[in-house]
Amino acid sequence: MSEIKAAVLQAATAAKAAAGALAIASTAQKNQALQLIAKALIDRTDEIVKINQLDIAQAETEKIAPALIDRLTLTPDRIAAISAAVLELIELPDPIGVVLKTWEMPNGLKFEQRRVPLGVIAMIYEARPNVTVDAAALCLKSGNVALLRGSSTGDRTNEVLVNVLRDALVAAKLPADCIVKVPGKSHEAVTHLIQARGLVDVVIPRGSAGLIESVVTNSIVPVIETGVGNCHVYLDEQLDVEMAIDIVLNSKTQRVSVCNAAETLLVHKAAAASVMPKLLAALKAKKVIIHGDDLVKKYAEPAGIEFSDVTEADWHQEYYSLDLAAGIVDSFDDAIAHIKKYSTGHTEAIVTTNAENAARFANELDAAAIVINASTRFVDGGEFGFGAEIGISTQKLHARGPMGLNELTAIKYVVTGTGQVRN
Repeated sequence: MSEIKAAVLQAATAAKAAAGALAIASTAQKNQALQLIAKALIDRTDEIVKINQLDIAQAETEKIAPALIDRLTLTPDRIAAISAAVLELIELPDPIGVVLKTWEMPNGLKFEQRRVPLGVIAMIYEARPNVTVDAAALCLKSGNVALLRGSSTGDRTNEVLVNVLRDALVAAKLPADCIVKVPGKSHEAVTHLIQARGLVDVVIPRGSAGLIESVVTNSIVPVIETGVGNCHVYLDEQLDVEMAIDIVLNSKTQRVSVCNAAETLLVHKAAAASVMPKLLAALKAKKVIIHGDDLVKKYAEPAGIEFSDVTEADWHQEYYSLDLAAGIVDSFDDAIAHIKKYSTGHTEAIVTTNAENAARFANELDAAAIVINASTRFVDGGEFGFGAEIGISTQKLHARGPMGLNELTAIKYVVTGTGQVRN
C-alpha cells in the first residue's frame, strides 16, 4: 500500500469512527459547535487572511486565472460573511430525527419514516476555501461527518480553516474527527478517497466540469453530482426593457466566478431594437466581452463593446469571467431549442411580460432551477432560505438544486409491533 493511500484511508477511518457520535449528538450540542465556529472565524481572521495570502501569492506565480484567484481569496469581509452564514444555520430546524410520516397497518404494526444522516460525506472541491466552512457547517448541523479535500491551490488556507473548525468541535465536546481534511495534494489522494467504499458514504464533487466528470466516472462510492453552470438568460418578445437590463447585468457581472452567473444571452429579434443598444452600453461599462452572432454584431459595433464572433465552443462555455455568448433568435421556440441543446441543467432564466411564455419556459425546460423575471444569481442555498449550501445538484436522484440540510439526509423506517409475526 502506498504512503498516500494509507494516509487517505486513515483519515477516512477516523471520520467513520466519529460518525456514530455525531449522528446522535443533540441539536443543542451541534448548535453550540456552530456558535463556536462562527466566533473562532472572527477571532482568528488575521491568522486566516495571512495564510490565505500565501496561497494567493503562489496562485499568482503559477498564473492561475483571475476568476479562480477571486474564488480563492479570503478577506475580513468575506470571512465575516462566512461566519454569519454559519450562525444562520443555528436558526434552522435540525432535520435529524424528524418524523416525515406515520401510518398503521390493519395488523396493528405502526410505521414511522425518519430523517437520518447520510454518514461520512467526502467533499472534493477546487479553489473555494469558503466551501471548507460551508460544507463542514452544513454537515455538522445535519449530523454528517465532513471529509474535506480541497485543491492544492488553497491547501494552506484549508489547513488553517480545518484547524479552526476542529478546535471549535473539541470545545463543544464533539470529536475533532467530525471534520477531517484529507491528506495529500496529488490526484492520487482523490483516487483513493473516491474508492474508499465502506468508509465514505457519499462523495460530492464541486468545481469544474473536468473535476466533476472525473469523480463521477471513477468513483465506486455513490456520488451526488453538482453540475456546470452554463446559465442562459432569454429576453422575450414582450418585456420590460429596464428590468431586462438590470437582470442581465446582475446575472452576468455581480460575481463572475460562480456557477449561477449567466454565460449566454438570447434575445428575441422583435425585442432587439429596443433592448440591445441600452443593454450593450451597460455591459460595456462593466467591461463585458461579447461573443456574438452576426445579428448581435450589428448592435455591438455601434456600441463599441469588445466583440468576437461566437463559436460552437462559446455556446457550451462556462466562462467564469466577463465573457458572454450572445445570440438573437427568431422566436420563443428557437430560444427553447437553443437552451435545450446547450443547457447544463443548472439555471435558465426568462425576462418576459407574457404569462403564457413564462409558463411554457418553466414547463418545457429541464433544469434544476427556472427563474422568471429575476437574476440567475438567486439560485443559491442562502437566497432560497436553506442557509449555506453544500452545492447545487443538477442530477435527478436524491437531491436537485441547492442542497441544504434536508438534502444531506437519508430516511430510516421504524416499525413497532405488539408481537406480530408474518404468516
